[in-house]
Amino acid sequence: MNELDEFSGLLEGPRARGAFTLRGLLASPWSLRIEADSPLTVVAVARGKIHIGHDNGEQVWLEPGDVAITRAPGHYNVSDHPDTETTIYVYPGQDCRAPDGRSLYDEMKLGVRTWGNDPNANTLMLVGSYESLSDVSDRLHSALPPLLWVKNEDWDSPLIQMLSDEMARDAPGQAAVLDRLLDMLLIAILRAWFKREETQALPWYQAKGDQVVGRALKMIHKDPAHPWTLTRLAAKVGVSRAALARRFHETVGEPPMSFLTQWRLALAADLLCEPEETIGTVAERVGYSSPYALSAAFKRVRGLSPREHRARALAAG
Repeated sequence: MNELDEFSGLLEGPRARGAFTLRGLLASPWSLRIEADSPLTVVAVARGKIHIGHDNGEQVWLEPGDVAITRAPGHYNVSDHPDTETTIYVYPGQDCRAPDGRSLYDEMKLGVRTWGNDPNANTLMLVGSYESLSDVSDRLHSALPPLLWVKNEDWDSPLIQMLSDEMARDAPGQAAVLDRLLDMLLIAILRAWFKREETQALPWYQAKGDQVVGRALKMIHKDPAHPWTLTRLAAKVGVSRAALARRFHETVGEPPMSFLTQWRLALAADLLCEPEETIGTVAERVGYSSPYALSAAFKRVRGLSPREHRARALAAG
């Protein structure tokens, strides 16, 4: 099982739907306090230099071509310098306010998806926030640190410029274009980051390196609809049921069948957001014998029915 196999498993499903995207033009002095609690946010520097200081103590300077990813929970500051006093607060719903509480939405609007304090500012950063991650992405979300970054020299892609150009356009279907570009940027950055040595400490990486657990995970990811049992999985990887159960739980943190259920329901949660899918077709694709069986499992594990989940997801999108 190679890195891209497991990486593909982590990214199986997350797709931006109406993500928040913005070009930030900022002239010094400036400092943003980010308390928006977006599940996942991508910050890319197109021009100038910015500093990100996370509340957990992590901090980094970013220059053109550098990209950072943050995940909730956790707040942080983005500024021209770590000593600059906060000038803008960003709250949930991307509600931007001055220190005195007044809204800055209209005051700092500079054009289509462009915002800041100076249209000629030397600093241009791009922000893309996943406001409502699909359930599949919960596994990716839990695999990431609160703040990670990739430097320009570690990846080679025209995506930052493409995203910047598209953000400034106002055309039919533009939101869908931006969603896909944001997805591509996220994947490109994570591909570069997951190759680093520090990722070897992550549970998913350790699981990937285990010959028994890694093979079991690969089979689950590749064919979640297969009628897997602990016996069948163990036979496929060539160990006893007890050995597989023990090693899987020690490495992944839960039993194989529990992981399989969570994975199937995560896939189902994402598929239910697709308008062409029905509960019946989703049930078949993720390994449940009937719509009723999927509905019962979905409600038991997630506390709501597939129909309720779909309604919430569509309302949020």
